[in-house]
Amino acid sequence: MTERSLRVLEFGKIRDQLAQYCVSDMGRELCDALTPAGNMDDVRRSQQETEEARTVLTYLGGTPMVSFSDVRAPLHLAEIGSALSPRALLEIAACLRASRAARDALVGERENTPMLTANASRLSTFKPIEQAITDAILSEDEIADRASTELFTIRRKMRACNERVRERLNGMIHNSAFQKYLQEAIITMRADRYVLPVKQEYRSMVPGIVHDQSSTGATIFVEPMAVVEIGNELKQLISAEKAEIERILRALSAQVAPEAGAIADNLAILAQLDFAFAKAALAREMHACPPKMNGEGRINIIRGRHPLIDPQKVVPLDIRLGETFTTLIITGPNTGGKTVTLKTTGLFTLMAQAGLQVPAEYGTELAVFDDVFADIGDEQSIEQSLSTFSGHMKNIVSILENVTPDSLVLFDELGAGTDPTEGAALAQAILATLLTMHTRTVATTHYSELKEYALTTENVENASVEFDVATLRPTYRLSIGIPGKSNAFEISRKLGLPEFVINSAKELLSREQVRFEDVIAGAEYHRQVAEKERQLAEEARAEMVAIRNQAEAERKKLEDQRDRAIKKAKDEAKRIVENARRESEAMIAELRAMKKAGGAQEHEIQRVKKQMEQAQEALADRKEVGGEIPESVKPGDMVHVASMELDATVVSGPDAKGYVQLKAGMMKMRAQMSDLRTLTSTQQLIKKEQKKLERKRSMREQRVDVMTRVVRRELDVRGMALDEAIPEVQKFIDDAVISSLGEVSIIHGNGMGILRAGIADCLKRHPSVSSFRLGRYGEGETGVTIVTLR
Repeated sequence: MTERSLRVLEFGKIRDQLAQYCVSDMGRELCDALTPAGNMDDVRRSQQETEEARTVLTYLGGTPMVSFSDVRAPLHLAEIGSALSPRALLEIAACLRASRAARDALVGERENTPMLTANASRLSTFKPIEQAITDAILSEDEIADRASTELFTIRRKMRACNERVRERLNGMIHNSAFQKYLQEAIITMRADRYVLPVKQEYRSMVPGIVHDQSSTGATIFVEPMAVVEIGNELKQLISAEKAEIERILRALSAQVAPEAGAIADNLAILAQLDFAFAKAALAREMHACPPKMNGEGRINIIRGRHPLIDPQKVVPLDIRLGETFTTLIITGPNTGGKTVTLKTTGLFTLMAQAGLQVPAEYGTELAVFDDVFADIGDEQSIEQSLSTFSGHMKNIVSILENVTPDSLVLFDELGAGTDPTEGAALAQAILATLLTMHTRTVATTHYSELKEYALTTENVENASVEFDVATLRPTYRLSIGIPGKSNAFEISRKLGLPEFVINSAKELLSREQVRFEDVIAGAEYHRQVAEKERQLAEEARAEMVAIRNQAEAERKKLEDQRDRAIKKAKDEAKRIVENARRESEAMIAELRAMKKAGGAQEHEIQRVKKQMEQAQEALADRKEVGGEIPESVKPGDMVHVASMELDATVVSGPDAKGYVQLKAGMMKMRAQMSDLRTLTSTQQLIKKEQKKLERKRSMREQRVDVMTRVVRRELDVRGMALDEAIPEVQKFIDDAVISSLGEVSIIHGNGMGILRAGIADCLKRHPSVSSFRLGRYGEGETGVTIVTLR
């Protein structure tokens, strides 16, 4: 690609944006060196790398890359035997950590990122070296005490010396007799030695070594003789510490040296991965998509947005080229978006061939060209004595010398800057030359001759950018197939040019020119009307789809409600039968007791039991209702609602429209008579047994005098949970009171004491209980509670 085209199409700004997403200088270097590829395999490989990186970004929520530095120079020094600085070693450790993090994040069972996985698999990890460096070096200026045993010992001795020196000096400065010799009662340092600030006139009173004096000479800094020996020892320890640190750094550098080549390879891989994730991050920021690439010169940009225009202001545009025509001539007023269309086409092509995704909709297709030539902008140059026309023509000459059938050529205002007649003729000849070569070409112009050329020449198509004359503002929408108007007269009229001037200008146009412009204006008017009608149709379709979706949601909601109602009704029926079973068992027990007392026969007990078993089996085997549509219904009738698969009770008869008010449990509803079914014998049996049970329950209550003879004096709740036992206890107490029993026993066992405590709490609050106590010896002791009733 020519450097001039990259500059004119502002590809450098895209590289600058890309570099902002890198975490390393080496990644930024790759961004700065990025150029479009001209080979289809290279382009597809680069696009695949970007898409895989974007997949990982989506999966992880962020980049797996850790910041690292370019340590190629320190690695070379380590290879030749040099001792590296703490900073260089820390940067190498950071590089090793970044390699390990990238490998851990990218090498796994993920099958949709084969390229990134393969690259990350080549990363070598050196955990021991990384650990040794980070353990020994705390920062650029600090080596850890534990970096070696010798260093630990030296620093321990240094701390001891420091404490001894400070102890002696503190004794001096706190001596009231000695303080008069000092300028200030402080301890300070000069040349790594501890000194005191002594007044000049008392120099002889403080024996020691003078290391410095103030600028006025009034203060001298003396190391007292009492600490000179300790200071010398401290000086030796400082030298020993420095030597030991150098030894440690040399040892760490020696560990790095054999692996320098592998670490350098890691750097190159990390830089490439950093570059790949920067491409993915830029694509995510731009809301870009991977373009479909081809080698046949086809361009089909769907709602493309120029990446350098504010996303809040940019107007998406559709561009196509290379399918049914190879040359596109764009006309329209100034500031209407013609140049933006050119730049978007060229920049998208450069980005795609550089492996970058483009800010457009999915389905966008771009071609791989061997070069992109762009003649855009003012080529005027005072230094080279070039006019605007000469500058453009010089560039066009260079394009025609280098262009091939596999190139993309972009012309802005082709033939402008000279005599309109000659300029239009030159422009037409240049376009014809490129058309003969089958070169993909996009040109903008104001010349009517080029519009006419596009209308009459095969493989050449007109396009126009819209302009709202009422507001004097462009809409920036591109319409392919219709030439555009410059709208000079309309714009001038809106801006206040006198009407007679405009009329005079119109008279200067030839009849053919007026007719041609009128045809264009008419076609543009009808196109805009058709576009508005299309938009209205799209809105109507969208509204219809929304209504359909809403109706579908309502239908689904009703089905869910129906299913829940059916389930609830079935659960209610099961509960009724289960209650009936329990009631029957209670009745059987009562009847047996009555039998013992001479009040019931065995055949009565068996009859009740058989009826309840039939009711339970009827519910378990219940299937789809097969009843008939009732001829009439009245309030209180039980019916089956076929559409909702549930039984309901009639609340009111059918109204004028044939709707019947129904109630199923707590739910009220309406249904057509045709949706109702009579209950089968199975349901009738269940309902009948329910009523019988109700009658028998009432009868049992009325026969209390018979039942009192079989009320037990003790209740065993062992093995029950507390919430099960409490209702049984309450019922037992009530039955005992009705039977006029004075004292009863509740057997709850010992266990964890939960039942005992819960029952005691219940008895405290029961109005029929006079008192209660735990059992005594022979009564069950703490496993039994004896209750005295009122």
